[in-house]
Amino acid sequence: MRRLVLLCISMVSLHAARGQVTYSISEEMSKGSIVGNIVQDLGIGVKRLKSGKARIYTEDNAEYVELNRERGVLLVKQRIDREALCGQTTPCALHVQITLEDPIEFYTVTVEITDVNDNAPSFKKEQMKFRISESAVIGAKFVLERAMDLDVGVNGLQKYSLKPTDNFNLKLQNQQDGSKKVEMVLQKHLDRETQDHISLILTAADGGEPQLTGTMQIDITVLDVNDNAPVFTQEIYKVSVSETAPRSTVLCTVSATDADEGSNGHVLYSITNTLDDVPLIFNIDDVTGVLSLSGSLDYEKVQQYEIHVQASDDGGLTDSCKIIVEVTDTNDNPPSINIMSKTNSVSENSKPGTVLTIFNVQDPDSGDNGKVLCGISDQMPFIMKTTSKKFFSLITDSELDRELSSEYNITVTCSDEGVPSLSSSVTLTLQISDVNDNAPVFERSSYEAYIVENNTPGLSIFTVKATDADWNQNARVSYILEDSSVNGVPVSSYVSVSADSGVIHAVRSLDYEHIKDFHFRVKSQDGGSPPLSSNVTVKILIQDQNDNPPQVLYPVQTGGSVVAEMVPRSADVGYLVTKVVAVDVDSGQNAWLSYKLQKATDRALFEVGLQNGEIRTIRQVSDKDAVKQRLTVIVEDNGQPSRSATVIVNVAVADSFPEVLSEFTDFTHDKEYKDNLTFYLVLALAVVSFLFITCLVVIISVKIYRWRQSRILYQSKLPVIPYYPPRYSDTLGTGTLPHVYNYEVCRTTDSRKSDCKFGRAGSQNVLIMEPSSTGTMQRIQKKNSSIVINGHKCAIYHLNQLKGMIRKNNYHTFQNIISI
Repeated sequence: MRRLVLLCISMVSLHAARGQVTYSISEEMSKGSIVGNIVQDLGIGVKRLKSGKARIYTEDNAEYVELNRERGVLLVKQRIDREALCGQTTPCALHVQITLEDPIEFYTVTVEITDVNDNAPSFKKEQMKFRISESAVIGAKFVLERAMDLDVGVNGLQKYSLKPTDNFNLKLQNQQDGSKKVEMVLQKHLDRETQDHISLILTAADGGEPQLTGTMQIDITVLDVNDNAPVFTQEIYKVSVSETAPRSTVLCTVSATDADEGSNGHVLYSITNTLDDVPLIFNIDDVTGVLSLSGSLDYEKVQQYEIHVQASDDGGLTDSCKIIVEVTDTNDNPPSINIMSKTNSVSENSKPGTVLTIFNVQDPDSGDNGKVLCGISDQMPFIMKTTSKKFFSLITDSELDRELSSEYNITVTCSDEGVPSLSSSVTLTLQISDVNDNAPVFERSSYEAYIVENNTPGLSIFTVKATDADWNQNARVSYILEDSSVNGVPVSSYVSVSADSGVIHAVRSLDYEHIKDFHFRVKSQDGGSPPLSSNVTVKILIQDQNDNPPQVLYPVQTGGSVVAEMVPRSADVGYLVTKVVAVDVDSGQNAWLSYKLQKATDRALFEVGLQNGEIRTIRQVSDKDAVKQRLTVIVEDNGQPSRSATVIVNVAVADSFPEVLSEFTDFTHDKEYKDNLTFYLVLALAVVSFLFITCLVVIISVKIYRWRQSRILYQSKLPVIPYYPPRYSDTLGTGTLPHVYNYEVCRTTDSRKSDCKFGRAGSQNVLIMEPSSTGTMQRIQKKNSSIVINGHKCAIYHLNQLKGMIRKNNYHTFQNIISI
């Protein structure tokens, strides 16, 4: 104290010399490092430093530097940590005063502490866990913890990266405090069945050299069901509070709704600020969303707080909002909002400018504090319009879409023009009624389904599903099978679709060998007026069944003779006798064929290749082997159950053809006898069947002919004249009919329908004559008689005479008169 008093007196009364110099050093320099040369920079000699008993003084008596009077330099006395000394303040400097005595002098030395990249970015948490539903929509945001870096400038936090980026990418938003809001955005749908756990690494990096990084692990558990994320009623909340408000003062209540039920619809609220002291001053109830004070406010320090609130459900889906808290010095009368008239529901096709609510706003304050302006949250299709001094209208500003949002929670905020401004708000719930403006949409752009052939008619193949974003009747979807053809046959003969459920049924049993696949279109139509519809292509793939046995192509099984393969007695082991060739019209493994030797005259002599059907010798042929060898080969496919065919292979072990012929003669005769017997039995059955069918056809024809004759006589209105022709005899002696048969010919106006009528033996012959005819009818008893038809004579011929005319190529003369 004595020295300070002397120093003050000396400064007033004595001549004082002043000087100032600035040094710049890096933090973390070792003890004893030179800060600056005082002798050189201030022009003070070393002797003067010693004689003047030079001393240094620093603010807060923090002795980071010391003066070496012997050398005339400033040295680092202890390690300097810029972050501990200045925090985030830049620039960071130490202010040192150097004083001398006799005479008194003082100098100011400023030592700037520059930052070195000695602090890596770090997260408060080493791990963040999310529970995200597989039905989370593309673009869903998840707020991540921000990293902290005590360094400043380029050495501070510069960027974030997230790996891997298969499902999520990173989105950064600049904040007013200079920090960045880190969000993880879903860019690809999650599939719990494919991957139920995802591990990501969030990396924060600074810009120093060398670059330092900090990481945090993000563990994501994919939940099976949770398709609705919490949605805040508004994105930004604004609230004003006096700086003298006591702790536990409720500031506002944020509200987020979740359309899910149960635990997936239970919403929890939390504050996500990490770089400031917001979590120490404010508290939010995690269940009710009530924001309250937990610390003290100071208007002189902070006039506004920006609180980031996250709402998350038990399924891991989140939404965020921002609460802006205005701290005011004085405010005792906020505006009051009175709803004069309001509409609870509006159609989505309402035109812009439709009035929804009328407000009356009162503020008992005067002057600017009583002037009120009202507004609503951003990004809503509504605006506030002033109708008079104290009345406001809420009107639509753009077209509405119920499918994007069926309900709006509109927060109307009214603020006065005082300094600071006070505000009040009211939340309106507006329902959007539906209009049929959305066509049904199928879950897929196209469908493929599989069905096994030989199915039971009526079998359900699969289901097409279309959804309509509209509501109620406008969203009721029905399904219609569009007309098309498959190989010239209507598709409706193959499949049908249920109008209500979209279930596609097979109408008939399908055959893979006949058709392997086909496609058709299904239309989905809603119940609106007028209805809207969409189409989708459905492809049916038919799968094969093992319903066809193998068919042997070689050797050909003949019925009349025996075909034998000849093997010389000199044949070696492995001699190729012949090859059984078979095919199977099925596909896949149902068509994989294997060959086995079922029976053989000598099993020790031959074998059959399992895959190729080759018949080879397995030992040397000897003279003792029988000439006639009979092999039965079975061909099986690989189906379940398998089907098979057998083939008989005759093998002759001989060196010459006569030897083979003599051995196989008896066998051939037996075979021919059996084949002939089968042929005669089949022929007899065919003849009996043909005779039966012929008799049946003749009886039916006679019945039809008699019925037509009775109809002709009944329908005609012409006069009927009985006619009795003589009984002709066969004068030529070559006739085949009895002598009592006679034939007559007549023409009437109905001749186009029936040109001729045949008489029967012993019956009354009838001639039909037109009323306008001028000819006369006479009964003629002569052998060669004639009748009058349309005024002309027409002879009545005996059958043998007609046959004679036909033999003489005169058939065309009579083809319009009589039919034989």
